[in-house]
Order: sequence, then C-alpha cells, then structure tokens
Amino acid sequence: MYTDLAGKVALVTGCGKKTGIGYAIARKLASCGANVIIADLGVQIDEGLLKAPGLGEMEEIAGELAKEFSVKTIAVGVDVTSTESVKKMAETVKGAFDHVDILCNNAGATFGVPATVLDYNEELWLKTVDINLTGTWRVSRAIIPMMIGRAGSIINTSSRAGKVPPVFNGAYAVAKAGLNMLTKVMAKELAGAGIRVNAICPGQIYSDFEMKRFELEAKVFGVTVADREQEMCKTIPMGRIGKQDEVAGLVASLASSESSYITGQAVNVDGGQLMEL
Repeated sequence: MYTDLAGKVALVTGCGKKTGIGYAIARKLASCGANVIIADLGVQIDEGLLKAPGLGEMEEIAGELAKEFSVKTIAVGVDVTSTESVKKMAETVKGAFDHVDILCNNAGATFGVPATVLDYNEELWLKTVDINLTGTWRVSRAIIPMMIGRAGSIINTSSRAGKVPPVFNGAYAVAKAGLNMLTKVMAKELAGAGIRVNAICPGQIYSDFEMKRFELEAKVFGVTVADREQEMCKTIPMGRIGKQDEVAGLVASLASSESSYITGQAVNVDGGQLMEL
C-alpha cells in the first residue's frame, strides 16, 4: 500500500476490461486511495488481438472501484488514434478533476500478425504503430498541462518486445521500441516541470492479449496452446507466466514517492526473462 497516493488523480488508458493489465493497474491505484479515470475505447470490439469494452462495461468497473475503495471514479471513452477524441477526453477529465497526478498510458494493440516485414499489410502496420506509439504521445500532450508543477508521474506500458523482437510481430516491436525512446525524451523534457516519466516492459503476463498471442503462435508452429505456453515458460528463469497484479504493483511503486528519484527508465517485469536494461 502506497499511502501517499491517497487523493491523487490517476488516468489509466486501456483499462476498461477486467481481463487486461490496465484494469489491474486501475484497481491497484484505487486500492491505494487514488481517484481513477477509466479510459478506453468505449465501443465493443473483438478484432484479432484487440478486445475493447463498451462504455457500459467501463462504467460498471468505475462504479465497482468507487464503492469498494471509497474513491472518486469516472469512465470516459477515447480513441487514442484520434486527436479530436483525445482532446474531448482531456476536457472531460479537466471538468471532473481539474488536474491529473498520475498518467498511465496503457492502451495498446497489434494487428496483421503473424506477418514478416516483407508481407506485413501497410495499413495494419501503421495502425499498430499509431495506437502503441503515437497514441501515447497524443494522450500525453493533452494531459501533461494538467500535471505540470504537481510532482506527477507518467508510466508508459511498453513491452519486452520493445527490447527483444518477437516472432512475426514487427510493427508491435518497433512501436514499443519507439515508446521506450519517447519515455526517455519525455523524462528529459519534463524533469524541470516536476514530472517523472518511466516505462514498464512486461514479459509474458496472463491476460486476454497474451492468451490470444499463444493461440496465434501455436498455429504458426503447429503445436497446442498448452505446448506453446510450456515452451515459453522454459525461457523464463522463474518458470512461470506472470500475474497482472505483479505488473500493477510496479506501476504503483513508480507512481509513488518511493520512486521519487527514478525517471527515464524502462523497467522489465518478466521473471528474469530479459536480464538487461
């Protein structure tokens, strides 16, 4: 429990479904007493590796967190690929809270996989990069004015894929590598404004996204999903897939004053799978 987060305002994108890492992050911050903005697409979609909730599901989550932890919450729809949509979200947030202390850029997706760089569909490549990289920039640009001077913290959800390329998923890997650099750029530019910026790089974490990935890779390699998961576990020194709460705990730590001298880092949370910076 990070008691210094009590009363803070946290915006978490891509957190509108209970099966994702974003929800675990929102729940963890709320459990620490932070008021939470549940931001997600707000339109129900189940396309490839993207599964987005409807606004009703998001409002239900907001209501449950508010009741359980006695915090203030709102749900707001946002398409991070649309400047206008992001602007409207920022206006809603400003009207409800006036300021933001913690920004978790967690929205992400991948399209067009499996594919090599030679046969990747251009539209789907650009869409993947737009959501994972440019979308983070759009949201940050809109929200940072509400954070300046408040000793704020921005946590970008990157990936192990941004450091070690996965199989046939180039656009996602490239976008996450770019996100790691964006994190460093933001950290350097915003340090004087009292805002710390870090990224988290999850490895294999149980979520609907990860399970769909295992399904796709199982088809590519001609094995069962269970076999693919078992093979992946062999690459992890701790020998298991991570839990969403283990990622959320890292985010809460980076958001709190416990990490007051940490900025510009891309922190691995992967059971030792990638033992490098």
